[in-house]
This record gives sequence, structure tokens and C-alpha cells, in this order.
Amino acid sequence: MASLVLQRWPFTKGETSRAVIVGLSDLSRKLTHKFRQNPLLRVGCMGFFDDRWSERLSEDKQHQPETLLGSIASAAEFVKTYNVQHIYIALPLSAQPRVMALLDELRDTTASIYFVPDIVSFDLIQANISTIDGIPIVAICESPFVGINSIIKRISDVVLSLFILLLIAPLMLLIAIGIKLSSPGPVLFKQRRYGLDGKEIVVYKFRSMTVMEDNEQVNQATRNDPRITRLGGFLRKTSLDELPQFINVLQGHMSVVGPRPHAISHNEMYRSLIKGYMIRHKVKPGITGWAQINGFRGETDVLEKMQARIDYDLDYLRNWSLFLDLLIIFKTISVVIRDKNAY
Repeated sequence: MASLVLQRWPFTKGETSRAVIVGLSDLSRKLTHKFRQNPLLRVGCMGFFDDRWSERLSEDKQHQPETLLGSIASAAEFVKTYNVQHIYIALPLSAQPRVMALLDELRDTTASIYFVPDIVSFDLIQANISTIDGIPIVAICESPFVGINSIIKRISDVVLSLFILLLIAPLMLLIAIGIKLSSPGPVLFKQRRYGLDGKEIVVYKFRSMTVMEDNEQVNQATRNDPRITRLGGFLRKTSLDELPQFINVLQGHMSVVGPRPHAISHNEMYRSLIKGYMIRHKVKPGITGWAQINGFRGETDVLEKMQARIDYDLDYLRNWSLFLDLLIIFKTISVVIRDKNAY
């Protein structure tokens, strides 16, 4: 919108340009609303062109009747007759033949033509418009960590993980000794999980169970699970079992904040049950995440809980910022202290 204001700024003497919109939809209605809201744009929308009958258009009771100027085929002649200066084409991608025919007819005018892609109905993740050597590219689903954002994210991960590891080194040593003395088995539990772009990584945790499951069948921990050791129950409740994952962060396999990684067998099951499940792997998995501080930590015993967790993960991808990462880190501390869902 700011770019459009700058384009319109040279429009001298306070004149308002005559504009029409081809295609009547929620998207084009929003566009006219923006024109009315922003007088600096100096765009006066004369009306719409659409191939639907006006009676059918008026059936939409949620909106006020719009000015229908004619069919799409009549748009070019109207533009010539009334010296329309700006044309906004807001047709769906499926209307490409009609768009091409209209553009061909508009070659005999001096009007500026803009295409307003109807991508709002898609599940947009970091949507943006860019070019590759002059070819326009519309990103519908993209990682938030590209360009400078990837550098910011990596630097913050390294600095935070180094700082935290220095602080907790004595605590990690005590936990390792406690695990070794309280139950037979290794100190660390290593499990294969999906990382960035769905590639396998090995995630470290302090061992909190008597079993070391990492195969095609991994059973989630449940309340009063007999497989959990006495010390392990405390470690899981306080999330101290996750501390070795700061080593994963230094390795570049994980991030301090991001979607929590799931066992590979759980990934394969849920990706077929939840639409958009694998999009969460467009970023590195995290030690803590947006879903965890919003109450979705611990067992996902019903599909609805996992669906809610994925919804929060995707919301994190849409709205990432360094401030959001810091907010999640600080809130994680209070969640760990109060949360009753971890076991």
C-alpha cells in the first residue's frame, strides 16, 4: 500500500484518477474499501465489470449493492469511452483465458493495468512478491528464515545456546550423575526426528525412561506411565530432560524456538491425518515453541490436540519476529513451572 501511495504521489493538483475493477468478489470489495480509506491514493472506483447477472450479484445480502458497469467483454470499450486511467483485474487464476483476451483489447488504451492475484483463499505462509531476473514470482508458502532473517535467527540461536549452556553446565553434570546412579542405562537418549525440510536429525535428551524407543512404533508417554523413572518424572515435568538439545542448536540441527520435533513414526502418522502438517518443517525444530506456551505441551491423546498444536506452529511461521522468539522464551519459564500437562 505504501508503494502504491508513492506511485500516486506525483498525481498533481489533487486530482482523483478514474478506475474500474474487473471481477466482483470479496477481494475486489476489499480493494475498493482500501481506496476509500486512503485518500492519498487518489483513486476513485467507478464500478465493476463481471460476467454474472446483476440480480445474482445482489443476492449477496452481506454487502451493499455494487455498481456493475457491464460484462468483462465490455470493459475495454468503457475504458476508451470514459478515459479510465487505472484498471485493476481481480479475477481468479482459473480465468486466465478471459484475462488474456481483455489484455489484448486494452492494448488500444493508455490506461495503467494492474493484476490483483486472488491468492487470499490460499493458506498463506510468509506470502510475498519478488522477481527472478525480471520474472515476477508470488510466494504463497515460504520459510520466514530467508535472507537477512536467516542470519538473525542463526546468530540469536548460537548466542542464546552458548550463554545458556555456560549457565547450566553444572546442573547438567548433576543430572547426568543422578541418571547414572538412579537407573541402569545411558545418560543421553538419542532419537531420530524430522528437522529442516523433513530431513532426519538425531535429537538429544536426558534419559527419563527405562526404554529407548526409536523405531516404527513409538508410544507417547502418558500420565503415571510405568516406563518413566522416578528421576525421569521430575526431569520431564520441569523440562530439564530437554537441556541437551542446546547442543543440537549449536550443531545447527535445531533452533531455540520453533515447532517441537516429533518422533518419525508420529510424523508419518499425523502427516496423513492433518492437512498442512509437514509445512512446520520449513523451519528448524525448536526446544520450545508457540504451541507449547499456549497450552499444547505434553501428550496429544486425541487428534484435536495435535491439530491445535500444528495450527499454532503454522501461526508462528506466518508471524515470526525476533521479538516473538524472545517472548516465547520468557513465557516458557512460567509455563514449565505451572503446567500440569507434562509428564
